[in-house]
Amino acid sequence: MRKYATVFIAEWENQLTYRLNFFLWRFRNILRVLMTLFLWMGLFRTNAEVFGFTGSQMISYVFLVLLVQSFVLSSPSGDHIGGEIGSGEISNYLVKPISYIWFWFTRDISNKVLNLLFAFFEFTLLWAILKPDLHLQLSGVSVVGFLLSIIAAVFIYFFLSLSTRFVSFWSPENTWGLSFFTIILVETLSGLIFPLDLLPDWAFKIIQFTPFPYLVYFPISIILGRLTGLSLVRILLQSAVWGLILYLLGKYMWKKGLKTYSAEGK
Repeated sequence: MRKYATVFIAEWENQLTYRLNFFLWRFRNILRVLMTLFLWMGLFRTNAEVFGFTGSQMISYVFLVLLVQSFVLSSPSGDHIGGEIGSGEISNYLVKPISYIWFWFTRDISNKVLNLLFAFFEFTLLWAILKPDLHLQLSGVSVVGFLLSIIAAVFIYFFLSLSTRFVSFWSPENTWGLSFFTIILVETLSGLIFPLDLLPDWAFKIIQFTPFPYLVYFPISIILGRLTGLSLVRILLQSAVWGLILYLLGKYMWKKGLKTYSAEGK
């Protein structure tokens, strides 16, 4: 544990060293939230309810996207793993007494914690300026369900990202395209851009058989009180199943990839 604590601290310092990249990432998130927020506020000026959402529910959804995205979808591992495999730099890790997978997981968690701290500040600042009427369900069951869903979402996103990067073991030149395609699917089908309730019922049911809505949409739906009782339990179980499936897939690809990996001269 001590070596992973060192990795955690080192990644924190690394993020603060490259401040411009970090602040541009935060600025982009704020712009996205503001653009989405003003769009929905314009629609609700003339409508009491849109797509089954009240104005306060939709604004709450947009605000919560800022927090959930900052923690779940921030992942420095996605920008490095494919390149390290393709260049052979991964060999430097294989001779060290540390798990490559958990090394990057620790770095990701460090990055997520830092992003979350800034997201809380941005959330508070936007709330103080705009003073929206936030609609949150803060009962014990909803809060616990939300936290469990966030934990599952972190595992789902990490091992989903990891699996796409491990394709580099067999096809280093095509990893970028696959990763970009995955990012498009995540941003479109996770609920990051809009609540998935807005989709036709048949499309929404199909998406539930993918890991994407468990990243953003379902965690936010839980804390908004739109998922309760057996529906809440079912979503949490499905989140856990997806986390387990992607974990096993990532481990499998790692073991298979190492058998084909070679890095002459590294």
